[in-house]
Amino acid sequence: MGRKLISSGSEFESKIGYSRAVVDGEYVFVSGTTGYDYQSMSISDDVVEQAEQCFKNIAKALLEAGSNLDRIVRVHYIFPDKSDFEPCWPVFKKYLGKARPAVTMFVAGLLDEKMKLEIEVTARASNS
Repeated sequence: MGRKLISSGSEFESKIGYSRAVVDGEYVFVSGTTGYDYQSMSISDDVVEQAEQCFKNIAKALLEAGSNLDRIVRVHYIFPDKSDFEPCWPVFKKYLGKARPAVTMFVAGLLDEKMKLEIEVTARASNS
């Protein structure tokens, strides 16, 4: 399979020069994804709600790429506040309990103070 670029339609993709996801060979690489709800054009103040929205956004990108959450093999979580990590565990288990990918959690600042986490994933493409 060749290279395929997936866009969310965000203006930042063209401004910064990136894609929501890239299918390359056997893998789908999904860019760091926040809990921004593109339907309501808003972001919740609650970290657990943001985690739920992150996975909805990731699932949409994976679907467009011909993959799904169960094919995720690697996850990077980024939290500005490490105390927000544990409250999100049930959400992580809900969406990743079947795939059980390799995971790393980082503590680092994010672009906007409203963002309480960012999630980046790598998944197997559907044909692999």
